[in-house]
Amino acid sequence: MRVLLVEDEVKMTALLRRGLGEQGFAVEVAGTGEDGVAMAAAAAYDLIVLDVMLPGIDGFEACRRVRAEGVWSPVLMLTARGALGDRVAGLDGGADDYLTKPFSFAELLARLRALVRRGQAEPMAPVEVGDLRLDPAARQVWRGETEIELSAKELTLLEAFMRNPGHVLTRTQLLEHAWEYDYEHRSNVIEVYVRYLRRKIDQPFGVKSLETVRGAGYRLRKDGGV
Repeated sequence: MRVLLVEDEVKMTALLRRGLGEQGFAVEVAGTGEDGVAMAAAAAYDLIVLDVMLPGIDGFEACRRVRAEGVWSPVLMLTARGALGDRVAGLDGGADDYLTKPFSFAELLARLRALVRRGQAEPMAPVEVGDLRLDPAARQVWRGETEIELSAKELTLLEAFMRNPGHVLTRTQLLEHAWEYDYEHRSNVIEVYVRYLRRKIDQPFGVKSLETVRGAGYRLRKDGGV
């Protein structure tokens, strides 16, 4: 199992490299965000462990560049920042999970094993609902002939709706689809992202495709709002 560890702290790097090695992982190390992107693009890794605070480009930008290179290896971000905004930024950048420092090595291993079980994110076939069209492999969305710019998380949520047109998706289902783990279930992150989506896929076109079902969740109209 090949792991790319992108970390600039010498002590942390040594501890993780030794600990993961003892668990049977083959660990390669990059000390900067730029080096991490280059290594991820040049070789196939089963997992990428990416620190946020790096010299040069930070972990958020490094993750975005890795995904832009077409690398779909699962990414676990390590961050000393616990704020919701920073965690959302990491996940929006294409990370699959995050772990806030300080953390236990046992929890790190558990999360890495979970990512391995999930495997790499495989590109999926395009999907259409009304005049909405989403291409997950290209990470692009259109309404009619107009391309719509979405963040990674917005695109993930929209894909959940578009693969279940007419069906009510609960807040919990959307959280689990987009973030995998229980993630801020008491926060309003889903409401925030639904509002973002409406501003981008509905309001500029004078349609209402994303409906709120009071007390239940949200659904995308079967006709895509046409």
